[in-house]
Amino acid sequence: MEQRSIIRTTRRMVLAVIAAAPLAAQAQQRDPMRRIGVLMGGPNAAGSQANAAALVQALGALNWREGGNLRIDWRFPGADAADFDRSAAELVALNPEVLVTVGMPEIKALQRQTRTIPIVFAGGGDPVGRGVAESLAHPGGNVTGFSSEDPPIAGRWLQLLTQISPPATHVAVLYNPGLANYVSYLPVIEKAAGSLAVTVRAAPVRDDAEIEATMAGLASEQHDGIMVLPDPLTIAHHDAIVAMAARHRLPTVCPFGLFAAAGGLMSYGADASDLFRRSADYVDRILKGAKPGDLPIQNPTKFELVINLKTAKAIGVTMPLILQMTADAVIE
Repeated sequence: MEQRSIIRTTRRMVLAVIAAAPLAAQAQQRDPMRRIGVLMGGPNAAGSQANAAALVQALGALNWREGGNLRIDWRFPGADAADFDRSAAELVALNPEVLVTVGMPEIKALQRQTRTIPIVFAGGGDPVGRGVAESLAHPGGNVTGFSSEDPPIAGRWLQLLTQISPPATHVAVLYNPGLANYVSYLPVIEKAAGSLAVTVRAAPVRDDAEIEATMAGLASEQHDGIMVLPDPLTIAHHDAIVAMAARHRLPTVCPFGLFAAAGGLMSYGADASDLFRRSADYVDRILKGAKPGDLPIQNPTKFELVINLKTAKAIGVTMPLILQMTADAVIE
């Protein structure tokens, strides 16, 4: 009797295991929900929406589906530093596996909250000079990503100002002296100026008053122009820069599309949405076990030219047809 009881019990156990096997297999096939946080701040709300869409699309191509096997917590703070810190603290408190962000102010805000959660940036400039990475090839720490800055592009900025009619022959270079990234741009600009027969002068600015003084001084010269270097300060003051350039009828070339959208003559710089598409690869690799400090920081590979024909007409500048044809976007 005891042996029969043991056999019946064993059969029930085997049958239970067999019955449970499909359920276990289904559970294994389901992808576990993973979690990332995204911090996108600053004045370019329209750009943030496009970048967010590019990130989600690229993650989807890598089989990370928002609401499926991936939860994404979004924060879109304003341009105020306090908003950045508050949003960064909220995201870190949610304990995501990866944080995705844009520029240097956002990176710094996140690093003030965590030195362990991996941070992937899509647009930060001079990460080594700003102290968030040990080197481009081996970032170390918890930050890696895709830089929006590429100093050789400065030669192209100057060239664009010489291709308009009348061409600019006196160019002021607006930059923030409080950050070191301008050091890598100025030698490139000076070298290009020699071959293009352009006179350039450095124009360090820290606020609207200094921007206005530079614009007013240059407006007294003939065939003048403005080059704006990429920097959190120039981005924060982009509306003032564009407005003053229009008032003094100065052609400008700027590093980001938000300048041209706000009324600047031209912008030429890294394609921000492309940087977010590329950042999805790093998110994927980190979720699969890679360490951010082992993933090299990469330079931009895709650039976009935006021309504002409405501004050109208003300040009396003619944009050559060939330049318009090569533009990625023309504002009319």
